[in-house]
Amino acid sequence: MQQSEDSAVPVVLFQTLDAANGKQIAIATLNVEKTLNALSMEMVELLSTQLQLWDKNPNIAAVVLQAAGDKAFCAGGDLQKLYASMLEQHATPQKNDLLGNLQALKFFEQEYRLDYQIHTYRKPLLCWGHGIVMGGGIGLMAGASHRVVTEKSRLAMPEISIGLFPDVAGSWFLNRMPGQLGLFLGLTGAAINASDAKFVKLADYQLPHASKAAILAGMQAQSWSEDASANQLLLSALLLQAEQASGSHEHGPLRRHFDLINQLCASADLAQVVQQITQHVSEEAWMQKAIAGLKKGSPVSAWLAHSLLQRCSHLSLAEVFRLELVAALACSSAGDFAEGIRALIIDKDQQPRWQHSSLAEINQDQLDQRYFATPWDANSHPLRDLGAAQEISSLFSPL
Repeated sequence: MQQSEDSAVPVVLFQTLDAANGKQIAIATLNVEKTLNALSMEMVELLSTQLQLWDKNPNIAAVVLQAAGDKAFCAGGDLQKLYASMLEQHATPQKNDLLGNLQALKFFEQEYRLDYQIHTYRKPLLCWGHGIVMGGGIGLMAGASHRVVTEKSRLAMPEISIGLFPDVAGSWFLNRMPGQLGLFLGLTGAAINASDAKFVKLADYQLPHASKAAILAGMQAQSWSEDASANQLLLSALLLQAEQASGSHEHGPLRRHFDLINQLCASADLAQVVQQITQHVSEEAWMQKAIAGLKKGSPVSAWLAHSLLQRCSHLSLAEVFRLELVAALACSSAGDFAEGIRALIIDKDQQPRWQHSSLAEINQDQLDQRYFATPWDANSHPLRDLGAAQEISSLFSPL
């Protein structure tokens, strides 16, 4: 088991529990509580390798992905090293080169590969999304076959606050939410509770966190077989029974404001949508915070989130990851991403100086070229092997 560079404690813990019929339940635990289990390159590599091994092991019936501590499943990507690499690139003649930051390329490529691996995993994969689940944490959770949220779950894609965009397939799962909720969440970075997470299809079951030990014990007692599909149904029945026994839950603010959000985001024109959201007056703290998130966020991030939702509306999951990789590298070479990290995480002054003060300053043609022109053709894209070969999108416009 690999350990982090600055600690004797492994960043991911792996174990197995004996189950019925000679099978085992495999458990992966994110184990960096001090950073709210922020996803590092080391963690990505360890998870990807171990999931492959468990997939090939006939004794493993199901996998559980969880996290240490009570505060967070995963608060997003570990951005410290990525920030340093962006500063280095910005100080070179290759500052506008999408391939000028090899660390960013490696991180986003491997993170997206892991997310896709989870989306397409054959065996039942239960993700216990307790506490904070943001950004890269949602990337880990979104593709799991069985996704549990608890009374303390708080999910968000807050990338607009750091000059990025809702990546890790956000352009795919936000598009599949009811009405205009995906656009609203992408533009505002608003956090949602467990009930709303189920409503927007980011979670499947809402359970008390205290029930996790009983769920694991129930998994050990199941009559697992060699049939992955049958095992999926076994786990579904176990979790559904537990959820029904836990009682009903109130609707969250996102569902309560469903009609209002659809009205605010109804226009095809992004500038009008932003105006309607930011000028809306609400006495509810949740809505006020959502509106403030858009007001304080990067205008380029708002434009990019909106553009990606439009471009990805009919793309496969693999195509979305390929398109997002280009956009993520463009963000790394541009200034807003580094500035957002500086203001939120490094200096913590909460005063980002965005390159554009409003959408009105944006030249869409220039941004189209910067964020969607790919340095690769279909046969050389780093994620070309995801999905079927014919899924390679013609939406890329080679440089």
